[in-house]
Amino acid sequence: MATTVMESIGRVFISLQQIRQFPQLLTDAAPSMPGTVRDTEVPSYFRERYVCTGYRPLNQNWRYYFLSLFQRHNETLNIWTHLVAFLVLLIKLCQLTETVDFISDRHSWPLLILVLSSLTYSAFSVVAHLLGGKSDLAHYCFYFLDYVGVAQYQYGSAVVHFYYAVDESVHGLVSGIFMPTAAILSCLSCLGCCYGKYCNHSLPTWVRKVCQVVPSALAYSWDISPVAKRLFFWSSSDPAIIYHFGQVAFFLSCAFFFTCPLLERCFPGRCDFVGQSHQIFHVFLSCCTLCQIHASYLDFVGRRKLYSSLHGSGDAVLFVGLYVVTLIMCVGIAALMLRKVKQVLDFKLKSK
Repeated sequence: MATTVMESIGRVFISLQQIRQFPQLLTDAAPSMPGTVRDTEVPSYFRERYVCTGYRPLNQNWRYYFLSLFQRHNETLNIWTHLVAFLVLLIKLCQLTETVDFISDRHSWPLLILVLSSLTYSAFSVVAHLLGGKSDLAHYCFYFLDYVGVAQYQYGSAVVHFYYAVDESVHGLVSGIFMPTAAILSCLSCLGCCYGKYCNHSLPTWVRKVCQVVPSALAYSWDISPVAKRLFFWSSSDPAIIYHFGQVAFFLSCAFFFTCPLLERCFPGRCDFVGQSHQIFHVFLSCCTLCQIHASYLDFVGRRKLYSSLHGSGDAVLFVGLYVVTLIMCVGIAALMLRKVKQVLDFKLKSK
C-alpha cells in the first residue's frame, strides 16, 4: 500500500516538474524568436494610438507568429481574451446540445446561428490578432476576415432577437422587412470596416473609426429593437430580462472602449502590454455575447407558444438561407477590398 502511494506521489511530482519546464521547452523550441520592436519600426497602419512598444517584427516565418501566442507583446491579451471566450462558447454549445434538439427542432435554428456566429467571430478575431503582423498583405487579409466575423455575428444577433424576443405588436410592423434589413446592415458594416481599414493608407485614423462605428451602430440599433419594448416595460416575472439588460450594458461599455482609448491616452506607454482599451473591449464583448446567448435560450424555452404562433415552419429555414447569403456577401466584400489593397501595395512596391 505504501509503495503504491509513493509511486503516485512520484508521478505527480514528475508531472509538476514537466509543467514548470514548459516555458523553457518553448524557448528551446524557438531559440531564435526575435524580440518586439517600437512603433517607429512598423508601418503606420500597424500602430495603435498611444501604444509605443511591443510590436512584433514583420516578415518572420509563420512559425514565429504561431509561437508568439506564448510571447509577451502588445497583442498577447487581445489573442487570449477571445481564445478563452471561444473555448467558453464551445462549452456553452455542448451544454445546449444536451437540452436543445438542434437537428429536428427548426425553432432552435436561430439559436444555433447565434452560437455558431459567436464562435466564428471569436475565432476570426484570434486569427487576426495572432497572424495579422506577418506582413502588409496578411495584416489586411486577416483583419478583413475579422470584419466578416463581426458582420455575420450581427446577423446572428438580429435573428434571435426577432425570432424569440419580439412581441406581437412589433412583429406585425416589421415582419416582412426586419431580417432582410438586418442582412443589408450586416453587409454595410463589413464594407465600412474594410473600407476604413483600407483608407489607413491615405486618411487619418479617426476615419477608420467612423467607417467602423457608424454602420455597426446602425446595425446594432436595428438588431436590438425587438428587445427594446421589453426593456422599457420590463417585468420581474420575465427570467430573461436581466440578461437582456446585461447584454445591452456590456455592449455599450465595449462600444465606449472600442471608440475611446481612454487608458492609453491617460497613461501613454504604460498600457503597451496590459490595460489597452481594446483588451477591455474584447472582455466586455465576450460578456455581452454570453448574456445574449443565455437570454435567447431562456426566451427559446419560455416564449415558445408566442414565437411558434408568430413564425411559420418555413421561417427558420428562410433565415438560415439568408444567413448563408449574408456570409457569402460579406466574404465577397472582403475579397474585393483585399484586391484593392493588393493593388495599392503592388503600386508602392513598384514605386520604390
